Formats: sequence, structure tokens, C-alpha cells
Amino acid sequence: MMIAVHAPAKINLSLRVLGTRADGYHNLWTLLQSLALHDTLTCRSVPGPFRIDSTDPACPTGPDNLVWRAAELLWRAGGRRGRPRNTVVRIRKQIPIRAGLGGGSSDGMAALRGLSALWRVALSRDWRRAIAATLGADASFFLDGGTAVAVERGDLVFRLFDCPAQWVTLVVPPFGVDTGAAYRWWDEAGRAHGQRDTKGRNAKPVSRGERSGEPARGAGIPVWNGGHDGPFGNDLEPVVAARHPELAAIVSALNERGASLAAMSGSGSAVFGLFGSRVRAEAAARALGRDGHRTIVTRTLGRSRYQAMTRPRRREL
Repeated sequence: MMIAVHAPAKINLSLRVLGTRADGYHNLWTLLQSLALHDTLTCRSVPGPFRIDSTDPACPTGPDNLVWRAAELLWRAGGRRGRPRNTVVRIRKQIPIRAGLGGGSSDGMAALRGLSALWRVALSRDWRRAIAATLGADASFFLDGGTAVAVERGDLVFRLFDCPAQWVTLVVPPFGVDTGAAYRWWDEAGRAHGQRDTKGRNAKPVSRGERSGEPARGAGIPVWNGGHDGPFGNDLEPVVAARHPELAAIVSALNERGASLAAMSGSGSAVFGLFGSRVRAEAAARALGRDGHRTIVTRTLGRSRYQAMTRPRRREL
């Protein structure tokens, strides 16, 4: 038997870093949005040790891959002893790696869905949330997708009503950015300018939606009550662009071509531009593609479509 499941990407419409935490992580306020761009995982019963294959040679296929970690956690949650076995997970990669698009976390959560179906392990929502928290700070977002605000380490997620549908042009430079390095650069820049560590005390999203309840009421864009100059922007973008100036040039180019919002996603290196029409999005992609960048045109993905896309499907071998 084989189970197929999609793993959609995300962008950070906004990312505010509020300060460092005692555990070494950072307190965040980030507005997240699902994309139609996705990887596809197929989980298949095959005798022998557990194995991951990928169409992208840069994708890790060992214990460093969150798919592997999700498999181990699910195996134990199902009451099985030892290590996972008799299963192969193949990842058809379309989400660029180390680009701030959440591909690793989304793949991990997709594996959780697919392997639950393959191994017939029924997980409650609380179990899924607990495993997501173990996989990584942004993995909890991929439980529901759509539009959401995440706070604290990015693992406390509040669902919002979906933002209006937009076309998205992604521009991916020929380099990746290490997430840990990006936050270290932010710390160094703060110390250099004598900024006080806020410990996240200014994080006050107005949204009152529950993680497992109804989406927060409103127009889909939360109100910001923090100490920064507004809800939109990526606090990591200046420190990453200081090492990679081409990122600032890409943001400017997308704005010049009519993007309603352009910014680096997450810790980079991908930059996105939002457009009201496919024609404008594709025109921007062609223009920046001539500069030698990889470009992808996709769309934002509402929560209902996200949940339909990520539903595991059985396929015959």
C-alpha cells in the first residue's frame, strides 16, 4: 500500500523579533500564510529498515530530516518498539531548501499524516500538537495552515480568517541562509546598537482566537500593539541583507513591478512579492528571472483548501 500527501510551503507576511529568551530562542510575532507550492510525500510499505528518498540531492535523508524524527515519534506513539521499519518515504521536492519557506517542517507534518494512515495509528489533535512542538518552532502552523499569527518561539499559533487570495512571486537566490546564523546576526546587531533585550514583553497580538477553536474575528490582518513601527516587515531582513545585498535589490525590484507587499520570508533566502493578478506576478517573475534568479509563481492557500490538499490519499502500487 502507498499513501500520498502534499506538504505546502509558507511565507512570513511579517516577522518581528521581540527579544531573546532564557532558553536561547527568540520571542516572535509573525504573520504566516500558506502557499499552493508544495512538496509531495509518498509513504510505502517496503521490507527492511526505515528509509527516506528525495528527488533533491541537497535534501537530507537521515535523522536530521524532520520526516525521520516524525516517524520515530509516531512509531513510539503507536506503541511499537525499536526503530521504524518496513517503510520508505519518498519526497518529491518543489519547495527550495534553506529558503525560509518552511519546507522541512511541512514535510515533517505531512509525514505524520501519511504514516498515521499507513501504520494505522490514530492520533488525537493534542498528540499531533505535542509532536509538532517537538519537531520545531514553526511546525505547529502546519497543523491547520491558512493565515495565522504565531507568537513566543513561533510555536503558539492563533488561526485567523484567511487573507484575501493573492498571487505570489517567489525569488530564490542561489544560496541558502542558516536560521541560527540569521538570529545570531540579529543579536549581534542589537548589541552593536545598544538595544535593550525586551524578552518579548511587547508582544501583544489583539487576536483572541483559540488554537483549537474558531479563527480570530477581524479582516484577516491582526492589529499590532507592540513596540515596533507596525505589523509588516521582517526584522531579520536587514541583517541578512547586510551579508547578501542582492536580497534588498530583489525586494526593491518586486516593489517597482507593483507588488503590494515584498519582503524576505523567515530567515531567508527566498523573497516574495504579492500581486493582485497572475499576469503581474508572472511578469515580475520573468523580469527577475532574466537576472539569473530562480523564480516561482504560486498562490496563497486558504485554510479549507490547505486541509483538503494535505489529506492523505491511498494509491495503488
